[in-house]
Amino acid sequence: MLGFRSLLQSSAKTGFFVNTFAAAMSSAAGHKVAVVLAGTGVYDGTEVHEAAAVLAALTKNGAEPVMFAPDKPQAHVVDHTAGSEMAQERNVLKESARIARGAVSPLTDLKAADVSAVVIPGGFGAAKNLSDFGFKGADMSVDAEVERILTEFHSAGKPQALCCIAPILAAKVLGKSGVTLTLGNCGSESDWPYQGSIEAAKSFGANVELKNVDEVCVDSKNKVVTSPAFMYNGKFHEIQGGVTKMVDELVKML
Repeated sequence: MLGFRSLLQSSAKTGFFVNTFAAAMSSAAGHKVAVVLAGTGVYDGTEVHEAAAVLAALTKNGAEPVMFAPDKPQAHVVDHTAGSEMAQERNVLKESARIARGAVSPLTDLKAADVSAVVIPGGFGAAKNLSDFGFKGADMSVDAEVERILTEFHSAGKPQALCCIAPILAAKVLGKSGVTLTLGNCGSESDWPYQGSIEAAKSFGANVELKNVDEVCVDSKNKVVTSPAFMYNGKFHEIQGGVTKMVDELVKML
């Protein structure tokens, strides 16, 4: 019989090879994934915690995030301590550089041929700078470059992931393709303050699944993955967990 030390060594080796094999099977090593930002800050840009969760999940899976943002003025600037508009002008690209630690390129540079997938975190920037949903609701239009990117990646059969309010972009652009996505759930306004977006998405032709903060909607046919994130008034770890699951599902499509 094997001695106790031999058993430990054997188990350790087996565990190492099992873990290494599992990591290799799920790894996105060698893949570049575009992350589209829309400024910095929940009320007028990208939701910082969602962006951080996306970036961490991508690198944990072995992918290389490459960040992009529109080089244009923000729709407006909001004082995040009061929720009121400020008499300032800021540039979406320059504000996004705060999240990207300086490494951000103009959205016009993003081409589906250069990366394996694209992720768009939420925050009101998606509804104000990447589109005007935050101002016009169901009468919205999507930024021309954002529309190009969503269409280009869809046509190329490359995966896309969007969370929080960002799936409204896919609903508007890919609704006619029968895209299935989530914008969260219905219920108490204190829990789900933005549930009105669900009916808007349906009006664009999208199939909308009701999901909780820890759930993910996977549209395998259209290669679109979505999660509620801060559509739910949740805790930081809940949002991080859901966004991480979304990225994990995206990686499976690579």
